[in-house]
Amino acid sequence: GKSNKNSIIGIAVGVPIAIVVMVFIFIFIYLRRLRKPKKRFQEIQEEEDEEDKIEISESLQFDFNTICNATNDFSDFNKLGEGGFGIVYKGKLANGEEIAVKRLSTTSGQGDSEFKNEVLLVAKLQHRNLVRLLGFCLEGRERVLVYEFVHNKSLDYFIFDRAKRAQLNWQLRYKIILGIARGILYLHEDSRLRIIHRDLKASNILLDEEMNPKIADFGMARLFVVDQTQENTNRIVGT
Repeated sequence: GKSNKNSIIGIAVGVPIAIVVMVFIFIFIYLRRLRKPKKRFQEIQEEEDEEDKIEISESLQFDFNTICNATNDFSDFNKLGEGGFGIVYKGKLANGEEIAVKRLSTTSGQGDSEFKNEVLLVAKLQHRNLVRLLGFCLEGRERVLVYEFVHNKSLDYFIFDRAKRAQLNWQLRYKIILGIARGILYLHEDSRLRIIHRDLKASNILLDEEMNPKIADFGMARLFVVDQTQENTNRIVGT
């Protein structure tokens, strides 16, 4: 009698425990199976993102011969200006579109893939008060950035010339100041890169046909390895 009673108690306790263990095992197996497809989905997404990045890179990349033809082989006649990052030329594509071409100095310090990635990031920054990056060229040691052409030159062209300065009435000056502030706010707060422009000056503010300001050189420090200990940081800090 006593052994039978113990057996019944053992069964009564053991069976529920076994059932609970089995339930946990089934739940564990089920969750493992759920995770595997999710991982495969993430891998597929990453592959698709990489493919998209390659497609975007190819769509933004200009052939060097196209750039040479557009700028008359980087002729002095087409030269617009020169700065710490390189020389800027005016160009015209075969379809008639006018462009500004920045031929970078060869001391960027980045590899080709790093340079491409940074160009892709900067090209995604879109704001009416930023000069739009249209694309790039990467061939051998040549690194070229292609921007929209802004017709009315830079702000310093107006403010440091007495005759030109007279064109800037207070209403127009307010419009320019407001546009610059909006562009900076976008770079500091609203853009995905949160860029700080440490070289903001009149020569980096371009004016379009309607005298709307467009900030230039806002992404350059991402394309160059900047030496923060360098005494003359004005030369290559145009973020």
